[in-house]
Amino acid sequence: MFIVRNMDIYLTIEEKYLQAANELSYGDTSKALQLLNAIIAEDPFYARAHYQLGKLYYYEVNDYQAAGYHFKTCAELDPSFPDVYCYYLSLLVFLNMEKQVSIVKDKALTIPGVCPACIYNLAGLFAEKKKDWTNAGEAYRNALMEATSKHEKDNIEQSIERVKEKKRLTKKYNYELSE
Repeated sequence: MFIVRNMDIYLTIEEKYLQAANELSYGDTSKALQLLNAIIAEDPFYARAHYQLGKLYYYEVNDYQAAGYHFKTCAELDPSFPDVYCYYLSLLVFLNMEKQVSIVKDKALTIPGVCPACIYNLAGLFAEKKKDWTNAGEAYRNALMEATSKHEKDNIEQSIERVKEKKRLTKKYNYELSE
């Protein structure tokens, strides 16, 4: 057990982590960042601190390189931690990192607790961004089969319809160009 002195109160790493997560939930990102960095300084192998730092750097600071580093580190330190995969894959899709998208997607789908609908949905989005309508449609259909809420189902159905429309428009556009 690690004990860290903080304002004359001794906190375990786990207590510091919970405090940082609480600070994030209340929007105090600077305090959370300070706590998470202190955790990493004390125990660089504390995967969940890397996970929270990844989220913070991705969504709050927009430092995608740092976010990727922390998500990847978390996944390497604790490959069975399911929460990291959707965020990590979302970042990779955003950055168009094709090789990594495939690797992380395949790994995520083997981890108990990972939301497969989220993973397939992100795979569909990646294929859609590449204008690969066939793979996008297939990934979105897989996501639909894994959806567990009406909201999730509705969003995925909208994605399927969007891809169908883009596919139709692409065929029409190609046909008009060839006349």
